[in-house]
Amino acid sequence: MISGISRRHFLTLAGAAAAGAPGKPLRGIFPIMQSPFSESGALDLEALAGEVRFLERCGAHGAVWPQLASEWDTLSEKERMDGAEAIADAAKGLKLAVVLGVQSPEPAAAVRYAKQAERLGVDAVISLPPPNQEEPGTVLEYYKQVGGATALPLFAQAVGKMSTDQLLEMYRAIPTLRYVKDEAGQPLDRIERLREGSEGQLKVFSGSHGRTLIEEMRSGFSGSMPAAAFSDLYAQMWELWQAGRRREAMEMHGRTLLVLADMGLYGMEGLKYPLVLRGVFPTFRARKREPAGALSERGRRAMKEALEFAKPYLRG
Repeated sequence: MISGISRRHFLTLAGAAAAGAPGKPLRGIFPIMQSPFSESGALDLEALAGEVRFLERCGAHGAVWPQLASEWDTLSEKERMDGAEAIADAAKGLKLAVVLGVQSPEPAAAVRYAKQAERLGVDAVISLPPPNQEEPGTVLEYYKQVGGATALPLFAQAVGKMSTDQLLEMYRAIPTLRYVKDEAGQPLDRIERLREGSEGQLKVFSGSHGRTLIEEMRSGFSGSMPAAAFSDLYAQMWELWQAGRRREAMEMHGRTLLVLADMGLYGMEGLKYPLVLRGVFPTFRARKREPAGALSERGRRAMKEALEFAKPYLRG
């Protein structure tokens, strides 16, 4: 046995990783979807499916759910299973790639989520490390179990004290782990080490709402995972940069920073309110209350003004 999986299964996964997993390209703007809740507090599956179609209209290249900005740790296992199914169904026939979050405090539950993702036919899975676990050996064993559960490409979401050496050790030990969403330390200072240590095979995505996306594209990042509400601005920025239209990409980046400044003041409700304004969510209810406090009337006015400013550049 190799870390709880058979040698035959391990070699199958290694072959799949070496050959390149089938599916849609895992490159570009992959927004972290917010989780819509009804006035009663239930997960709104219809609005969740509508968010997938919204991201397709925006020109996003992928969709990711549920992660930190999805309030994943407030969701029950049934909500996560039902939500994953709703997202996969909504994405059928679309260009959008789907990456499902599988993290859990319990490795067995993470494996169940990963196996469901494979059954649903999505394009990849992503996992945070287990909560409150920083010991490298424990984290490695967790990712071995998750990565060994399916042949789907695996994103490791690096947070806290996860070093580049630790990520490279995980890359070498887990055939399906070929992507990192790097939010540990300063990703711009770490990407070269990750690329050199993996001979270019480990692909790096950023988080932090794409605040430094221009420099990330210049440095060779494979993509970014911002919040969902203004995915069309991020997607256009990416497309302009890839087409060599760098000045126009920089101008688009300035527009995203304006709307991001307003969203960032009000925590989770601030991420959701623009989705209400754009007709994607019926409410901006959040389960997590953050230090920023509830979204004020002044905050709602500011976001309406920012949306009006960005309106000529919106697609969704």
